[in-house]
Amino acid sequence: MEFEEKQHLKLWWLYLIIGVDAVIVISIILFDKGGMSFTALKAVYFAPFWAVLLPFAIIYLIQQNVLTLRINEEGIFYRYFPFKAKLKHLKWDEIEKTYITKYDAFGDYGGYGVKSRLWFKFNDKAYILNDKNKGLQLELKNGKKLLFSSNRIDEMEVFLINLKTRYTIQAIQ
Repeated sequence: MEFEEKQHLKLWWLYLIIGVDAVIVISIILFDKGGMSFTALKAVYFAPFWAVLLPFAIIYLIQQNVLTLRINEEGIFYRYFPFKAKLKHLKWDEIEKTYITKYDAFGDYGGYGVKSRLWFKFNDKAYILNDKNKGLQLELKNGKKLLFSSNRIDEMEVFLINLKTRYTIQAIQ
């Protein structure tokens, strides 16, 4: 019995914003007062085109990040590739509470991605990769808190209830 979910950070709207910016920059380079000549572009090592392409490449690399969350009777496993290549294992006896909670990505954590809670609460860490407002909250016995966003929160909640009844795990609330 196991629950597994993989999430990607989807920033399609950022491509639109950068696309508009790219069109403006390229139109200025090519059409303003006759545009830049090929020799002028070559002299600056095609820097304007690199300035247009680099943001697209950075966003593409950011979107290749994958959060893997696996829950079973042994505990909770998670990995945020490429920053954490190995699965991190949290055993049930290390976890004090596990429950589904509502959160505000911008108000509580300042946005999407791997974030610490705002207002200097460094023991609270969140892995938020979607625009939903519910996630899996873990309170560890050492005082730290972890929040994982989920695209399948209803399935996860049913799975946690079944896991608690089958294996009598006290950490699941």
